Amino acid sequence: MVSVTIGNQTHKRNQHTKENSPEMSTTAIEIPGYLAGTWKIDPVHSDVAFTVRHMMVSKVRGHFTRFEGELVLAPDPLDSTVTATIDLSSIDTNNPTRDDDLRSANYLQIQTHPTMTYRSTGIRHSEDGFDVDGELTLHGVTRRVPLALDVNGFARDPYGGTRAGFSGTAEISRHDFGITTEIPMDGGGVVVGDKIQIFIEIEAVLAEPHPAG
Repeated sequence: MVSVTIGNQTHKRNQHTKENSPEMSTTAIEIPGYLAGTWKIDPVHSDVAFTVRHMMVSKVRGHFTRFEGELVLAPDPLDSTVTATIDLSSIDTNNPTRDDDLRSANYLQIQTHPTMTYRSTGIRHSEDGFDVDGELTLHGVTRRVPLALDVNGFARDPYGGTRAGFSGTAEISRHDFGITTEIPMDGGGVVVGDKIQIFIEIEAVLAEPHPAG
């Protein structure tokens, strides 16, 4: 078990100089079984899904079935990094005609922009888990996109490997990435909404433990 000590900076007013000086308070976080090292995402046991408003009255759920990624878990979890690449041609909304339209120049334009990538730039502790700051590149545009992350645990598998589980959620605006196709509806609104909710379930396999010492 690892205990993560996080410093929270506050300010205390000096009664003599009337100046504010920083103070540090700490919060201890326990992550059972935490193991630093390089972890590879297992795509067979992971899922990258999304939902988007459809016709203003419901939501359509889709998945990307081909992706890869790496997590480098540092001895201090807040120093960890994550990178991921998603093959946009693998989009699947359970409707082949719709999927072809999403791949076309109307939306993802996969012939020009075949992949979507994510690169973390920092990790912060939150009340509910962790917040990952990062950059998402989609449709030739890079934007900052935070990811709310839960650590689900670490365990040995029956085959001699070590696995870790993570759940993440995020929200993006497709307009922010230059995907602006709109199909208006007679009663107002559009067929495809702007906001997209992202849901990630990751199972990762330890590829290389962090060197001892």
